[in-house]
Amino acid sequence: MATLDQKSPNVLLQSLCCRITGKSEAEVAHQFQYAVRVIGSNYAPTIERDEFLVSEKIKKELLKQRREADAALFSELHRKLQTQAVLKHRWSVLYLLLSLSEDPRKPSSRVGNYGALFAQALPRDAHSTPFYCTRPQSLALGYGERSGGLSASVGTSGISSLGVYTLNGPTPTPQSLLAGQPPQSAGGGQPLGSRLAWALPVSSSPSSALAPPSARLPLGPPALSTRVLRPRRDGDTGEVSEAALVRDILYVFQGIDGKFIKMSAQENCYKIDSKVVLCKSLRDTSSRLAELGWLHNKVRKYTDARSLDRAFGLVGQSFCASLHQELKEYYRLLSVLHSQLQVEDEHGVTVCTESSLTLRRLLVWMYDPKVRLKTLAALVDFCQGRKGGELASAVHAYGKTGDPQMRALVQHILSLVSHPILNFLYRWIYDGELEDTYHEFFVASDPNVKTDRLWHDKYSLRKSMIPSFITMDQARKVLLIGKSINFLHQVCHDRTPPGKITSASKSADTPKDAAELLSDLEGAFQEKIDAAYFDTSKYLLDVLNRNYLLLEHLQAMRRYLLLGQGDFIRHLMDLLKPELVRPATTLYQHNLTGILETAVRATNAQFDNAEILKRLDVRLLEVSPGDTGWDVFSLDYHVDGPIATVFTRECMGHYLRVFNFLWRAKRMEYTLTDIWKGQMCNAKLLKTMPELSGVLHQCHILASEMVHFIHQMQYYITFEVLECSWDELWNKVQQAQDLDHIIAAHDVFLDTIISRCLLDNNSRSLLNQLRAIFDQIIEFQSAQDSLYRSALEELTLRLQYEEKKQQREEEGQWGVTAEQEAEEKKRIQEFQETIPKMRSQLRILTHFYQSIVQQFLVLLMTSPDESLRFLSFRLDFNEHYRYTAQKILNSFSTGPNLTHHDEHKCM
Repeated sequence: MATLDQKSPNVLLQSLCCRITGKSEAEVAHQFQYAVRVIGSNYAPTIERDEFLVSEKIKKELLKQRREADAALFSELHRKLQTQAVLKHRWSVLYLLLSLSEDPRKPSSRVGNYGALFAQALPRDAHSTPFYCTRPQSLALGYGERSGGLSASVGTSGISSLGVYTLNGPTPTPQSLLAGQPPQSAGGGQPLGSRLAWALPVSSSPSSALAPPSARLPLGPPALSTRVLRPRRDGDTGEVSEAALVRDILYVFQGIDGKFIKMSAQENCYKIDSKVVLCKSLRDTSSRLAELGWLHNKVRKYTDARSLDRAFGLVGQSFCASLHQELKEYYRLLSVLHSQLQVEDEHGVTVCTESSLTLRRLLVWMYDPKVRLKTLAALVDFCQGRKGGELASAVHAYGKTGDPQMRALVQHILSLVSHPILNFLYRWIYDGELEDTYHEFFVASDPNVKTDRLWHDKYSLRKSMIPSFITMDQARKVLLIGKSINFLHQVCHDRTPPGKITSASKSADTPKDAAELLSDLEGAFQEKIDAAYFDTSKYLLDVLNRNYLLLEHLQAMRRYLLLGQGDFIRHLMDLLKPELVRPATTLYQHNLTGILETAVRATNAQFDNAEILKRLDVRLLEVSPGDTGWDVFSLDYHVDGPIATVFTRECMGHYLRVFNFLWRAKRMEYTLTDIWKGQMCNAKLLKTMPELSGVLHQCHILASEMVHFIHQMQYYITFEVLECSWDELWNKVQQAQDLDHIIAAHDVFLDTIISRCLLDNNSRSLLNQLRAIFDQIIEFQSAQDSLYRSALEELTLRLQYEEKKQQREEEGQWGVTAEQEAEEKKRIQEFQETIPKMRSQLRILTHFYQSIVQQFLVLLMTSPDESLRFLSFRLDFNEHYRYTAQKILNSFSTGPNLTHHDEHKCM
């Protein structure tokens, strides 16, 4: 037995170290450990990479098991595999299959088969053997020596031990390995010297090195790890042991500098001291593990800085709390690792089993925590400078990943972060209260806005604070719900409790409730928003229509300011005509107000609601030099309280512009009616003056053109613009779900009539032409009135002359004297000389009118509005203006000749 021990690989390796260095066994302990690590650093099998040899061995194994058919099938499949370039490393695959086919319960004899003493690699945990002064006899080298039955666990990767480790705490060191208790071999008893060698303390006398070497352990499966006793010895110089690195790494995990691994401020990472002697594998593994410390520091630095910042808000504090919670779980894992290390330190041994701490096992065990810390660190980077809903959006963006573990982590953090936001939201939609001290919620309030502008300006959306899991439509509804509640309380003075308007459902009292709500954003959350939105908006519209007559006020605007009440407008014009023809500076508002009340009492307007009639009033616009009452008169409608939210100052300004335009167009219609009346009344009277027939005919033609133009314009304005737009507005108001829909529909209505009545900036040239046409109508009225006045005066004088002549004849006297007859002829001749001047004036007026109409038609035909193009067709339905333009110019140029001819004809 002693002879065998003296020829064991361990003893031979130690003897080789002594012979090379020329030192004793105790002095070459460090070199011996280093030699063991070098030999065990080869992970791959060292057998010859012969594909044919491995395939033959597989076939032999199949034949040994009397599986000749399987051997033939394997040979055929291997031949086909060789003909295809599917795999590059066929030998490796075959070797893996051969290794998997071996029964782990049978002893392995591969070392003996291949004949080389160090043909196989040392166990995987041997390359990282800490520097302990251990007797060579206690080191397992061969597969047969290191596969003893002492280990009860399968595998040495540390993965299988992770579950037990994390659930049940640190795995205690087996009692059989504690001091004074030698391991029990599966093969029977051990010599007393071997058992004493296991139990010797570190401070034993050097003579312990001469104790009999331990017997070989029974052979076992190669996958099982061997327990190795490595007594610690502090103060050694040279290469750093793995145990010391493990202790350092555990400190680095917490962001604390270790003895050998410290934070480098320049490179912003943990680095191993360059003076430390360490093999490359351990240095690389340590660097990979030290990344956890850097990630921990990044997360911890963010939480420490933000936790004390009150301006970070409730959402930010919830984010910090979620990070603290994750760090707490991380610290719990580290405490388990420290407990494991403490157990090993208390017993003074390091047991190379599944539960012992090595760098490679830490690398496996810390994989999931490292992934979580990386996620947290990435979140911290992405959330820098964000707060409130913007912070929640940033967290939510990281949940869109295919990794289920990362998605679950982000969803957990999101449930904590969104909890304050959902509390803000429920408080707002159910109570109308906004307690957003740090401006985190997506609904903003401006305390400087007065009550009359509450709906339009006091509350608004912070688009940057809308969480990405809340849609813009949902955010708009949330804004409207709370705004409606505050509008009811502050503007409508409605004291109905919010609980009676809409039933408050369960709010997100805990992060768990928030998580459940976030998981069903299109279901339960949407239903809550919709229910509160419909209930609150319906109640608000009912209050406005029932208590404040919103729809009646809307109809009053149509009847009075848009001239929809025809009998009232016509009678008002008749009553106002004597006043409005006067200069604007001579008008008094109280006189006009009295006339307005008279018109109301004399027409169907008297049957309107008294609340509406008392708001109707007269308004005088700013007076310019030369203005008459027609230019400054306007109706006004006073609005206040809740209805002023719909009929704002801007809207009333639009109504005033439209009224002035319609009032002027109505005046043109009224003026042309007077012109036509004058023509009809004076036609028979002036038949006795044949010299006026040409001028009167010209007046009739021009008046007909003007009447046609104004009638078509009135039809366009009344039916195509006002009535169609009003019908669309009324349908939208009836279908409106909230006050914003009514306001939007009303604004669209005003914008439509403003643009189609040529009052917008794009139609300024059209409006100027139309006003010029209106001015020509007024000028024509003045010219015709002057003509009729002169003609009637002449007619009166002629009738008086004839009457006087007839009276003298009846008295038996001569009718007239020669002097009187000469005087009468002279007066008639003077009147006839004024007729060409009147005709020229009418020709010039007709020319200017038709040229302006032609320019107006050209602008209409080139307008992008289809209705205006159709209006141009109706105005020039027979293309009169298009084909007579040149004729008008020619007639104007030949005016003197025609005038002389007519004069001669009249003579």
